[in-house]
Amino acid sequence: MTRVWRSAAGLDFPDRVPYADRLEWRRRGLCPDADLFSLFRAHAGAHPGRDAVVDEDGTVSYAELYAEVLCVAGRFAAAGLGSRDVIGLRLPNGRLAAVAELAVYALGAVALPYPLGGGVQDTLGLLRRSRAAGAVLAEPADREAAGRLPLLRAVFGPEDLVSGHPSPGTGFVPAPRPAAPTAPARVLVSSGSEAEPKMVAYSHQAMAGGRAAYVRALTRDPDAAPRNLVLVSLASSFGSLGVPVTLAALGGTLIVRRRFEAADALRAVSAHRPTLVFGVPTMLRRLADLPRSPDEDTSSAEAFVSSGAALPASTAAACRERFARPVIAVYGSSDGVNCHTAAPGAPAGDTAGTPDPAVAALRIARPDGSPARVGEPGEILARGPMTPMCYVGAPELDARYRTENGWVRTGDLGVLDGWGRLRVLGRLKNVVIRGGYTISPAEVERELGTHPALAEVVCVPVPDEELGERLCACVRPAPGADTPTLDHLTAHLGRRGLERRKFPEYVLPVTGMPLGPTGKICRRTVTADAVRALEAGRLMGPLRARSRTFHPFEAICP
Repeated sequence: MTRVWRSAAGLDFPDRVPYADRLEWRRRGLCPDADLFSLFRAHAGAHPGRDAVVDEDGTVSYAELYAEVLCVAGRFAAAGLGSRDVIGLRLPNGRLAAVAELAVYALGAVALPYPLGGGVQDTLGLLRRSRAAGAVLAEPADREAAGRLPLLRAVFGPEDLVSGHPSPGTGFVPAPRPAAPTAPARVLVSSGSEAEPKMVAYSHQAMAGGRAAYVRALTRDPDAAPRNLVLVSLASSFGSLGVPVTLAALGGTLIVRRRFEAADALRAVSAHRPTLVFGVPTMLRRLADLPRSPDEDTSSAEAFVSSGAALPASTAAACRERFARPVIAVYGSSDGVNCHTAAPGAPAGDTAGTPDPAVAALRIARPDGSPARVGEPGEILARGPMTPMCYVGAPELDARYRTENGWVRTGDLGVLDGWGRLRVLGRLKNVVIRGGYTISPAEVERELGTHPALAEVVCVPVPDEELGERLCACVRPAPGADTPTLDHLTAHLGRRGLERRKFPEYVLPVTGMPLGPTGKICRRTVTADAVRALEAGRLMGPLRARSRTFHPFEAICP
């Protein structure tokens, strides 16, 4: 029988994982029997002087952070917000983002963080679909738009929550156990590959259990409190390793920057001595491309951790050469899948690593749902201690992406080899159809990513009257490298063993890639610019005259 948690506004959160599995993971110690706020409170009591959050404004200790969390939770409660409410959070990285999210957990409410930069429509859509009762919004346009939502009882700006602001709620006393460990704690928002961003509900146990286990496994000493420099938005799916994991579950130090700028991030590594540095591949590549400074010291970093997009081999090599540290690739998503190259088992090689059952077990399924053989490609399915409860307000997505026994259908194509290692072959739907033949852009990107002259590459479809679509490789050369020609790139792919019919037929050299709100490359913008370049005759390829480098990618993708 499916267990259902209902919000104060009447929105159901069914747990699509069998309850027997949840009980077994708890029995084995893979999921704590506690909510996130209780875990955070225990760390604050045990280590009050430990650094909790480090940002541009300085350092706040666990004792100071705990006091600020109670103050903000009191302001929420004074505005009529309480347990079983959903509270939206749209704030820049920094201590206030951490305080606000932990204050939501102190109420026993559900946090709905989402990144800045997506526009007012994101605010209206997410808050409406989640039936949010409150919101903390940094941008005035968001606050004005949110005021039109009938279910929203309280809207705060950052100035309403900062320390010292008059408020009747400073005497807030949290309940001994504000929420059940199996209740929803945080809603992760996808980066919008669907028509609307998906919302995925995670329980306290899934965050403090499976997601924390993956972060813990990345360090040399899993029992030590980590110092994590998180370069991505704390409100993103990848960024959820920040507040609920680093602070609440692990009692570590969270180092953040308000926005990503490569030189500033590298200075933060030297100044604040992180154990791990987390970023999407584009961010890590920009760090690796920076020249060394005389006072640079990156020796504290045990590893650089990449997720959010496929890690090109050239980026991994550039980081290893630049920093003399391991580069850990994480294959994961907001839907509840995770596999990382730090997991125990056989060496990862050029795979996504070995699935860690303490995080999420993986299997490969044929189109009819039956298990694939070793080495046989199929859809990647995931289930384990980090598996989320459900999609929020979208039973049609649960029907589409969840099996009856709780496995998550990722929509990704992969294969498990004889060592149990996962190789991700690409999206089932992110394909280019050329004359009836299906090409996976991810597969071509992976092979082009091994080219030492390329810093970044994205392959996208462009229209063609004869074949329907052709593949265009949008490439940013590595610093100091010449832009490879189409013939040069296809020769490299041939040496890599890629089938000729998968070769790109156009090349678009660029000076930068467009980033979305989560810091990942925005494929929609890349595709649109490639199509415009094709129409203007500026693509390098057999059907167009070859020309100078095109410079379309300076704006951030909306």
